Amino acid sequence: MNTKSLGWTELNFTQIGLGTWAIGGGGWAFGWGPQDDTLSVETIHRALDLGINWIDTAPAYGLGHCETVVGQALKGRANKPFIATKCGRSWGSDRKLFPALRKKTILGEVDASLTRLGVGVIDLYQVHWPQPEEEIEEAWDAIADVVRSGKIRYAGVCNFNVSQIKRIQPIHPVASVQPPYSMLVRDVEAELLPFCAQENIGVVAYSPMQKGLLTGKITRERIAEFARDDHRSRDPQFLEPLLDLNLELVNDTLRPIAERNQMTVAQLAIAWVLRRPEMTAAIVGARRPGQIEETVQHSTLALPEDDLHTIDHALRIRQESIQSR
Repeated sequence: MNTKSLGWTELNFTQIGLGTWAIGGGGWAFGWGPQDDTLSVETIHRALDLGINWIDTAPAYGLGHCETVVGQALKGRANKPFIATKCGRSWGSDRKLFPALRKKTILGEVDASLTRLGVGVIDLYQVHWPQPEEEIEEAWDAIADVVRSGKIRYAGVCNFNVSQIKRIQPIHPVASVQPPYSMLVRDVEAELLPFCAQENIGVVAYSPMQKGLLTGKITRERIAEFARDDHRSRDPQFLEPLLDLNLELVNDTLRPIAERNQMTVAQLAIAWVLRRPEMTAAIVGARRPGQIEETVQHSTLALPEDDLHTIDHALRIRQESIQSR
């Protein structure tokens, strides 16, 4: 699998990284419903066997559970992948997440993640959300200290805008940004991606398949069967009026293009995200080995210009429909 340098760093990431959000399981606000840990470990092993060389995780995913599962999966592996994890989301006995970026909290989170993951150093440590915003400088200063201590190799951010990145850059260089990016969420194209290219900051996109909507496998019937603690049942993209427009895009535009290029809709969605030169890699979630086996194939192929124009036209029509409602 092709690799690409993560901005100015010495990390060379495969263009697809394994996302573990759903592996955290259910029982928390943004879970994906029940998940079998044995199946999660098998999925991680399969991803590594297929050549993926980095895993994205976070303490928030399952309230520590996801990092623990990743750590279990990596035990005994001779060639361990790069690990990217996060900080800035804490929780109490009520299992509810809350933002926390104070220095003492960050220092405790680093050590807790190292323990759960079973590693001596974290390759990429990221602020999960810029919340509370007034604490981002304090958090970044703490992370800079931990980089100097050797517990972290590089520091990045998730969900930050350009002005927030500029605020923390003088404290310590930002290695990477992790924004949401898919055909349905394109805000980063206007300002963030050009800025990252100018500053040589790596970009890793999350949710390139929009939580499964852009896989061609989501139907109204399947949504109706989501587990009670699957947060997607509350996501506006999975509800009307957006759902009708999203399914129309998948079935009328994306599916024919995917079939013409001998791809699945999921592979097409990932390839579309990776078409941007600013993009280092895309985070691809999987809950079963078969899912990651599908998405690593063809997903890094260049798409024909005619098909890209067709997709852009369909996305403009979709946006106009949203604005007219």
